[in-house]
Amino acid sequence: MADPVSVLQAILGPKGWLSGTDAEPYQRDWLNRYGVAPLGVARPVSTAEVAAVVKACREAGVAVIPQGGNTGLCGGAVADRPNAVIVSLSRMTAIGEPDPESGSIAVDAGVVLAALHEALEPHGLMFPMHLGAEGSARIGGLIGTNAGGSQAFRYGMMQDLVLGLEVVTPDGAVWDGLRAVQKDNAGYQLRKLFCGSEGTLGIVTRAVLRLYPTPKQQASALLVMSDFAAAVSFGAYLRGEAGEFLAGLEFFSDVGLALALKHLPDLAYQLETRGDVYLLVELASGSPRVPLDEILNSALEWGMEQGLVEDGALANSGAQRAQFWRLREEQPEGQRLEGEQLKHDISVPPGAVARFIEAGAKICDDILSGVRINPFGHLGDGNIHYNLSPPGGRADFDGKAGEFAEALAALATEMGGSFAAEHGLGRAKIAMADRTRGVMERELMARLKAAFDPSDTMNPGVLVHSPK
Repeated sequence: MADPVSVLQAILGPKGWLSGTDAEPYQRDWLNRYGVAPLGVARPVSTAEVAAVVKACREAGVAVIPQGGNTGLCGGAVADRPNAVIVSLSRMTAIGEPDPESGSIAVDAGVVLAALHEALEPHGLMFPMHLGAEGSARIGGLIGTNAGGSQAFRYGMMQDLVLGLEVVTPDGAVWDGLRAVQKDNAGYQLRKLFCGSEGTLGIVTRAVLRLYPTPKQQASALLVMSDFAAAVSFGAYLRGEAGEFLAGLEFFSDVGLALALKHLPDLAYQLETRGDVYLLVELASGSPRVPLDEILNSALEWGMEQGLVEDGALANSGAQRAQFWRLREEQPEGQRLEGEQLKHDISVPPGAVARFIEAGAKICDDILSGVRINPFGHLGDGNIHYNLSPPGGRADFDGKAGEFAEALAALATEMGGSFAAEHGLGRAKIAMADRTRGVMERELMARLKAAFDPSDTMNPGVLVHSPK
């Protein structure tokens, strides 16, 4: 049998194959917890090359690890064995012409999310996916992890924004499902099946995405809330009062704000008072005739009368709006710069957010007294990034990372939520899924994997256990 590296080098050419030190930037995950050196990194420039690489790896019994921007937090885009090839879509970056009448655009899977936003600006259109890693995250990876972001409660997750897909299946065949229609009930919803599959069922190479008109006006406010329960109550009121104009509903705590202000000196906090809980609210409309400021001001007055809102300010410029959003978006970076941390990606029904945070705090303090809890996230859909830092004066968690994860996952499950809201399972959470989700649910997933990839060469060890 021919040496697989030689075969892949012949398929890809000198610019399409990386090994040795050139491959090192692709080998470890973002948190530097997973990844071993593979045979090399394949960097195809077309769907045909992706298909040829996948077919060659299958014939040689080499694992295929699809990789987008490698911004994931669960180790799902790096190899767990040396007999593997990472397939990076970083050279497949074509962006088609948007179709304003249909509200869609076709893009390569290697397109960086921020680049798509920039390309759409001159057309008065937007792709409503925003997250902290948008300067590095690629469309294929966002599809593979079914990303959510700050506007998921209004526009949905990635599966709701994908109209069509082109996918290379584990045997090297190509499924052409690049249809730009929302309603297509001619069989199983294959495009949605690949959303969230984390590269275990195939490699997404192109996608047709759903677009929306760019808002012509926005109204934003940063609020100090009396507590998390007040934030939940005010959020429920806003959903009824602002309706379809509510575009952002983000929360964070003073623990996270203090860390961000400590480590990022260019951040500015402009309110007169500090509190324990903050809420970032944004309304948006495609019509300049909608009185967004009036709606938001009226809501703030109600919140203050009810004792829910203690202080607040409306952004009076685009620059101030951007400063408000940075306070929320820099929460992960501030905590990262503080030192060791534990990340937990939780979702519960929005009405249970305050109860989860309160109950979680007691659980965490019982596990390790004084642990610093930094909850922040998306109040509109109940997604809580429940991140921990060691107690003051400590550099670690005393070996209790697993205990924290299990206890918080059990609490989320008990409340009808999920321990994997938008980061997926990757390699990090398979065992937890086995313990937390029902046997039948896990069995159905294993059957799907076996049907698509009986040789288990496509991202083995991710989402479901590899066959023994």
